[in-house]
Amino acid sequence: MLSPKTKRNLLRIIPFGIIWFICGMVFFIVETAAVGGLDQRPTTAIDIDLKIFIFGMLANTLLGLLVGAAEVLYLNRIFAKKSLAKKILYKTLFYAVIIFVITVVAYPIAVSMELETNILDQRVWDRLSTFLTSLTHLSNDLQLGVQLGISLFYSEISEHMGPGILINFFTGKYHSPKEETRIFMFLDMKSSTTIAESLGHIKYFELLKEYYFDLSGAIVKYSGEIYEYIGDEIVVSWKFNEGIRNNNCLKCFFTMKEDLGNRAQKYITKFGLLPTFKAGFHYGDVTTGEVGALKKEIIFTGDVLNSTARIQELCNQYEVDILLSGDLKTMLNKDSEFHFKSLGPTQLRGKTGSVELYTVKQEL
Repeated sequence: MLSPKTKRNLLRIIPFGIIWFICGMVFFIVETAAVGGLDQRPTTAIDIDLKIFIFGMLANTLLGLLVGAAEVLYLNRIFAKKSLAKKILYKTLFYAVIIFVITVVAYPIAVSMELETNILDQRVWDRLSTFLTSLTHLSNDLQLGVQLGISLFYSEISEHMGPGILINFFTGKYHSPKEETRIFMFLDMKSSTTIAESLGHIKYFELLKEYYFDLSGAIVKYSGEIYEYIGDEIVVSWKFNEGIRNNNCLKCFFTMKEDLGNRAQKYITKFGLLPTFKAGFHYGDVTTGEVGALKKEIIFTGDVLNSTARIQELCNQYEVDILLSGDLKTMLNKDSEFHFKSLGPTQLRGKTGSVELYTVKQEL
């Protein structure tokens, strides 16, 4: 089976291939209509038959997937801390080189297929030399530039909204409210007010950026979805089956602690401290749907959100880093590396009735 991280990356890369395939089809139809038919194409253009058309569409789609893989696996991470203007500049230079290299490779192959000759034939390379200084080359570069622009726009929007959220907007999955069962984790930085006062607002904001970035790997690894950032608090949710599978929700929490611990020296050197956090877990039914007039969002509503927030608030009272409801505890796998300790029934602030609370330790 594919890991959650691999699945997520594939779901982020595949839309690039789809975008480039659709754009390639559109440009082919428009260009054919503009020149009045295949018999009026410029001499530097390749005469299209079915075999060359299939090769061209396949190459275009593969190029889109290559762009997607570069964006998802490398460039977004490399330029994560750069401004949008610098991102655009650096990516433009990178892709300009890539597109030129691919053109120099793909065009001779297509010409050799058209002429039904060996790729080393001198006529192939004469055509390439003429093509590189022709209007046809400029036209192709503009087409590739448009395709690249659309895919990079998709990439930036996807990074800001999250790929799952963007796809849900496109498909209209939550245009009408849906009821779902979800697990929630409310994760809050300890002593955040004191830290903000000691660092100052600018330095504290830089700390938050590092902190959020370093916690994101565990969320992806264990199939979590970031619902929202609220100051120094992160709200993470899981579809119920994904959250309880192999105790993913708990593994996410302890992996977050491990990841921060592994980066302790970085934080101490840069900020003079290592941030720590506490978290509350609960599960229940929520209603999910699109809201907003000036700004659309997909939100969850339900008592489980308030209850999870109240559970997290009790971490200080019980002097623990993690609390979860008894309802969630009964759904998790008990034959694992986790040891559960009951803290007894507790009445949550603003709630009637009591909730059995547990804390958890990981047995290494």
